[in-house]
Amino acid sequence: MTLKTAMIFAAGRGERMRPLTDSRPKPLLEVGGQPLIVWQIERLARAGFETIVINHAWLGEQIEATLGDGSRWNVQVRYSAEHEALETAGGIVQALPLLEDEGASEVFVAVSGDVYADFDYAALQAHAARLAALPEPGMHLVMVPNPTFHPQGDFGLVDGKLSLDATPRFTFGNIGLYDTRMFRDLPRGTRRALTPYYRDTIARALASGELYTGWWENVGTPAQLDALDRQLRSTREL
Repeated sequence: MTLKTAMIFAAGRGERMRPLTDSRPKPLLEVGGQPLIVWQIERLARAGFETIVINHAWLGEQIEATLGDGSRWNVQVRYSAEHEALETAGGIVQALPLLEDEGASEVFVAVSGDVYADFDYAALQAHAARLAALPEPGMHLVMVPNPTFHPQGDFGLVDGKLSLDATPRFTFGNIGLYDTRMFRDLPRGTRRALTPYYRDTIARALASGELYTGWWENVGTPAQLDALDRQLRSTREL
């Protein structure tokens, strides 16, 4: 199979980013001269993705007005509107008709709208083909070295397999491959995080992972946003 569909989570309120997010959705906050979410769309487009599904809730009309149909990046952008944010798993379930073509199961990449990374999404193709061939739905998570704000990490990583118990532990980088078959039992409109799915899939030895050590930032506060903006602008000036 060819990995061609991505989802960007953009429905969160961004409480820690207030007051900046009182009048603008967090993914539209700018770093290096353009919105956070545009950096992701550009990288996904360069990696050959054709369809990008974006869920939104808080001030979602601004996201649609800013990004349009995606044609400027040669991708098709589809929007999954949520009246109230359904969290990550709930957002995926709500968006299933947009992620799947005519109900056929799909392996897709999902990334949080507040992450900046130099990650090459094309590197996930081989993992997607492997997941699609599994009799049961699995997942593949991109892990990163533990940032200062999350020193204990999330999961262990041993020989390409994620573990709930092994050490050292690394932090989930909010970039993952998922199989739509995993979410078909959850009713649409249900609030549900992805955490229970991670733990269950890892426990059943159906979750692989990799460690990414390149540029990765989880932009959670105005100070982090400002630091990333200055970093990107200085890099562009070199």
